[in-house]
Amino acid sequence: MKKTSFILSLLLGFSLSVLGQNTFTLTSTDLGGQVTKEQEFNGFGCTGKNHSPQLLWKNAPKETKSFAVTMYDPDAPTGSGWWHWVIFDIPANTTTITGNAGDVNLNLLPKGAIQSVTDFGSRGYGGPCPPEGHGDHQYIITVYALKTEKLGLNENTNPAVVGYYLWSNTIAKASIVSYYKRDKK
Repeated sequence: MKKTSFILSLLLGFSLSVLGQNTFTLTSTDLGGQVTKEQEFNGFGCTGKNHSPQLLWKNAPKETKSFAVTMYDPDAPTGSGWWHWVIFDIPANTTTITGNAGDVNLNLLPKGAIQSVTDFGSRGYGGPCPPEGHGDHQYIITVYALKTEKLGLNENTNPAVVGYYLWSNTIAKASIVSYYKRDKK
């Protein structure tokens, strides 16, 4: 009986240590499984408020030297998806981005963070605005823990180049996926 109890204790301890690990996680207090008019783009036929969501991450790897955040729609009918938001050089001591920080005129991001151009051709956040009747689009917001303090890029760097630098400097990443569609009028 003692042997069985000992084995069960070992299994329970192992399960708790594996399942109870703190993993790199991204959450939002104002964005769930569905995008709302609050986040929807204002233009291209959409009439949303174009407010970027609040983001919070925790349990980043200890060796993280900076963060980056992107929002990407792989379902856009472009052949290459659509980049809605690209931020990098976020200081390593940052764990949250306030709501509407994607408005570059408000200066709500931490000092040193850079919002570069999106596929809309401008800097900052550009919310979801899929074509009418195109069905559900997924919007993947990802925070990247990076092994470098600075990517060496600027606010005019296009998303593909930023993505290349992210790919080569990522230690870990965490994502939220939300969906949105516009029905035909």
